Amino acid sequence: MSPSVDIVHESPLWAELADVDALVERAALAAIAAGAVPVAADAELSVLLADDATLRTLNRDWRGLDKPTNVLSFPAAAPGALADAAHCGDLALAFETLQREAAAEGKPLAHHLTHLVVHGVLHLMGYDHETAGDAAVMEGRETAILADFGIPDPYGDASDMATEAAAAR
Repeated sequence: MSPSVDIVHESPLWAELADVDALVERAALAAIAAGAVPVAADAELSVLLADDATLRTLNRDWRGLDKPTNVLSFPAAAPGALADAAHCGDLALAFETLQREAAAEGKPLAHHLTHLVVHGVLHLMGYDHETAGDAAVMEGRETAILADFGIPDPYGDASDMATEAAAAR
């Protein structure tokens, strides 16, 4: 038995992406399997496929940032407690932001969505990118998971990955 992924479509825009539910589920389960934190086999992860307006509201209410963002992660348990938790947490993703970012970076929307689901799940498991060292660990884990899907390194050259992440903050 593996954790279940409950996907809620709040925005009809997500219908533009073929097999979006299967893509989200595969990415989430791959991130859970590759994370260094045990997760209960019967745990649930909730994913909200929303739009910029919803993510702007969530970002404002939870982070004090009055702007849309690509993905938000809401952990339901501390990483050390995930082995016994019935719920891993929640992810929320904004279609328009993902679409803009994918276009600007010249990558398929499906690849960008896969990356951000993996990124969000790793946050639920306690990974972070607040320091260059933490960013290098998290981004290295993301890159390895994405490689299993045949998706190129979203951060570019691995040697300057942590530097770029720290500069972006």
